[in-house]
Amino acid sequence: MRRRHTFLAAALLAGAGFAAAPAAAQGSLNLYCSVQVEWCQAIATNFQRDTGIRVNMTQRGSGETLAAIRAEGQNPRADVWFGGTGDPHLAAAEENLTQAYTSPNNAQLHPWALAQWNQSNQRAIGVYAGAVGFGFNTELLARKNIAPPACWSDLLDARFRGEIQVANPNSSGTAYVVIATLVQLMGEEEAFAYMRRLHPNVNSYTRSGTAPIKAVARGETGVSLSFVHDAVTERNAGFPVSYTTPCEGTGYEIGSMSIIRGARNLTQARRFYDWALTEPAQRLGFEAGGQLQTPSNRAAPLPPNAPDLGRIRLIEYDFAKYGRAAERRRLIERWDREVGSQPR
Repeated sequence: MRRRHTFLAAALLAGAGFAAAPAAAQGSLNLYCSVQVEWCQAIATNFQRDTGIRVNMTQRGSGETLAAIRAEGQNPRADVWFGGTGDPHLAAAEENLTQAYTSPNNAQLHPWALAQWNQSNQRAIGVYAGAVGFGFNTELLARKNIAPPACWSDLLDARFRGEIQVANPNSSGTAYVVIATLVQLMGEEEAFAYMRRLHPNVNSYTRSGTAPIKAVARGETGVSLSFVHDAVTERNAGFPVSYTTPCEGTGYEIGSMSIIRGARNLTQARRFYDWALTEPAQRLGFEAGGQLQTPSNRAAPLPPNAPDLGRIRLIEYDFAKYGRAAERRRLIERWDREVGSQPR
């Protein structure tokens, strides 16, 4: 994210019109949140309202959050990490930075959410899913007489010189999913050759995974590599935004949740974890901020106009391999050397 936002739930409750309540009697929860700020605010506010547990919430991208959890490994400052792409959650599990937990609400979840839980040795569970694609500003591309991209190969065309934004994988889980997707689609050598060829067409590598689609919405860039539900969110907000998914196939995220190893408020952390897997809690992303990810609770409806993953050509994304800390680190370091450091 471009800015780090820290919100005390007491202030959130006051802003939402709730009384100051029996929060102190119920204890507190320190929450790291890696979804959009409106969604983070909504879950903090509603969880405190429902339970009386005071929430101290910090919102930032998943790559930054993983770095913070690593740095705080001997003295954890957070109890729960909610949201963000699943790969860094798997890396945190592998590094013993999170702890196993079995929620009684597991039985309500889609198989893909439980697959994440099993692959992480019960340390990370899926809370939503979303596919990678191309967001684009329809008015800007029409004005420049540029046809929208339909395939990964299209992005290398000279017509997109300086027209594309994608996030930096050092801070953004979205960007890492893009890299891992290309490696799985093309093979590693061809994927890095592709990214080197794409580099001249990229005008910025942003800190946040959602920044490129917001730049598309504002007309600051023509095309973004984004999760396609974020493109629909911008379109629903009235911006001239549309999206396509790559003809060759694309990867996807399983946005996840983990309890931090050494959590000081473990009882409250488990209560939040159980609550976040319920159908009412999983409606909050759409209700609070128009977010359109596919919820992991089977009873939670797909939000209106949300991309249907069943109609997108998805690859068999290898979460176990590309969620490993060493593989993630290796691919990002190679991207730094061969792509991110190159002049444009």
